[in-house]
Amino acid sequence: MTSFEDLRDLKVEAKALAARSYQLTGKPLGITGEIAELEAAELLGLSLADARQAGYDAMRLRDGTQERIQIKGRAVDPNDRYRGPCPSIKCGDQFDYVVTVLLDRLTLEPLEIWEASEASVQARLSAPGSKSRNERNSMGLSQFKSIATKIWPTHA
Repeated sequence: MTSFEDLRDLKVEAKALAARSYQLTGKPLGITGEIAELEAAELLGLSLADARQAGYDAMRLRDGTQERIQIKGRAVDPNDRYRGPCPSIKCGDQFDYVVTVLLDRLTLEPLEIWEASEASVQARLSAPGSKSRNERNSMGLSQFKSIATKIWPTHA
């Protein structure tokens, strides 16, 4: 069984490697989603689900109810955090909440974490008017933010 300390050490190493790769190539290494999952689990006290679990990435117990959490990660410019697309979200009663972790694109350090219910995500994705939303299950970060609550950091 892997300890949380082992995962934390691996996360630190992976972030350093990804940051170095980005500095050298200008392209992300492709581990943003995995880093987002580890950061969300650590910062929010979530229990990670088994790999390739359909519909959700983690679980949490809140008010006596087990909740399924889908975790999305996006590497952003810290000075322009809400520009660009949110990763695609597939609804269908397989999760209760979506957590989007915004990471500094140069260091992959967490900047903010936002949470939205499956119902509010489904309502936004099915609203008429956008081929991207309606067909690709995608919305902009600013649109996600408009239906979500900032849950980390809790100050400011």
